[in-house]
Amino acid sequence: MLPPPPRQPPPQARTARGSLRLQRAFLRGPLGVLRLLQLLAGAAFWITIATSKYQGPVHFALFVSVLFWLLTLGLYFITLLGKQELVPVLGSRWLVVNVAHDLLAAALYGAATGIMIDQTQRHSYCNLKNYRLPCAYHAFLAASVCGGLCLGLYLLSALYGCCRRYQGKEEVV
Repeated sequence: MLPPPPRQPPPQARTARGSLRLQRAFLRGPLGVLRLLQLLAGAAFWITIATSKYQGPVHFALFVSVLFWLLTLGLYFITLLGKQELVPVLGSRWLVVNVAHDLLAAALYGAATGIMIDQTQRHSYCNLKNYRLPCAYHAFLAASVCGGLCLGLYLLSALYGCCRRYQGKEEVV
C-alpha cells in the first residue's frame, strides 16, 4: 500500500490589481482632517437650514451646501481609497482638481453665508424678549456661523493644496 501523497497548502489568493487599500497617510494628514471637518460643518449647515422654515434665496444656500457636501464626500472617499486614476481626464491632475473644488466651494459658500447673514438680519425682530411666534432667527444665525466655518475650512484646504503645488508636489498625499 502506497502512502498518501503529501498535502499541499491551498494556493494563496492573489490580490487583484485594482484592490482597495486605505491611504492612511491621507487619513492622518492635514487634508484628510480638513475634509472631515468640511463634511461635518457642511452637514450642520444644510441640516440647520433644512429643519427651519425657509424661502427665497435660502434655497440657493441649501443647494450650495448639499452640492458641495456631496462633492466633498466623493473627493474624500476617492482619495482615501487611492482611486484617483479612475476619474476620467481629471485623475492625473488630482491636486489641481482638489484646489479648484476648494476655491469654487469657498466662493459659493461665501455667497451662501452672505445670504444667511442677510436672512438673519431680516428675522432679527423675533429676537425680542417677549416674542412668542415661531421664527427662524436662531436657525439662520446657526447656519450663518456654519457657513462661515465652511468658508474658512475650504479656503484653508485650498491654501494647503496651493502650497503643495508650489513645492512641486503633484499628489494630494
